[in-house]
Amino acid sequence: MYKALKQLLGIGPGVDYGRLIREGAIVLDVRTPLEFGQAHIAGAINIPIETLRDNMHQLANKHRPIIACCVDGSKSWYAKNLLDANGYRHVYDAGNWVKLQRKLQHQ
Repeated sequence: MYKALKQLLGIGPGVDYGRLIREGAIVLDVRTPLEFGQAHIAGAINIPIETLRDNMHQLANKHRPIIACCVDGSKSWYAKNLLDANGYRHVYDAGNWVKLQRKLQHQ
């Protein structure tokens, strides 16, 4: 049950993030511009969580998969819920961006 719930929420090992990206998913990094500027996943876009509500227009296609990441998973969780509530259909909470980057390197 727990595994199914994690997969439904878009978290955990059941999500093939590499496949999603190869198929056109957006990696949305919701850290601050300073954090993003220091290091980030290649190709990721940065919309800080504090400005996401006002900048969702940058994510115009609500059917394109979005993989949210941040420092510790709390902001990406919030981003997923905010996007879900605003009609985005395929949003995944990948949590920590470094862990996501490692997963992508091993796929």
